[in-house]
Amino acid sequence: MSNTKKYVAEFIGTAVLTLFGCGSAVAINTILADEAEVPLGFSTLLIAFAFGLALMAMAYSIGSISGCHVNPAVSIGFLISKRMEVKDCVCYIVAQILGGLFGATLLTLILRSNGSLGTNGFGKYSALNIDMSQALLVEAILTFVFVFVILAVTSKAEFGSIAGLIIGLTLVIIHIFGIPFTGTSVNPARSLGPAIMAGGDALSQVWVFIVAPIVGGILAGLLYLFFFTGNEEA
Repeated sequence: MSNTKKYVAEFIGTAVLTLFGCGSAVAINTILADEAEVPLGFSTLLIAFAFGLALMAMAYSIGSISGCHVNPAVSIGFLISKRMEVKDCVCYIVAQILGGLFGATLLTLILRSNGSLGTNGFGKYSALNIDMSQALLVEAILTFVFVFVILAVTSKAEFGSIAGLIIGLTLVIIHIFGIPFTGTSVNPARSLGPAIMAGGDALSQVWVFIVAPIVGGILAGLLYLFFFTGNEEA
């Protein structure tokens, strides 16, 4: 498989995840905004499944081409766990960031507005009004769990046919937990694209959703090395 095809696949996959995940969040929140009798948990569940199903669809579409990282934190986890070369990691991340920006641009064109693009945030932009330190901790933990699951599941050939299902459902539960706190990022590319297009506070806060997922991805890669390195000889 040529490297160019891998990078294009990562661009497309991240664009699709951003467009459909963030787009669903905007649509669902808009539709239910005036429905006082609809519990917040219902919209959270719908948004969580939108992100999870979008990732699952991409996993079974481009997984055989690029591995369907579509997330810089995932690629960093693969790099730390020695399952990816530095050059590929850098190129994957560039493709993912561009894909996230393209997906956010498409969403802006569809909505004809950049007022609500499914951006992440803390403080008054958090349903639970958490502060910056809480947002960093939540995002690092959620990304750590997410990336570790991906590394573990994709390390076993016997899980190949169901890896996309497991990863997609993991993203669902990650979002169910995280949406009330930060809107759930666990993906710098998914956060950066909408933040750039929205500007303002979303852009000023986006560093949290870049730094924390990177930390989580690094920790996941290190734990993978601890658990799985040398298993073949054991």
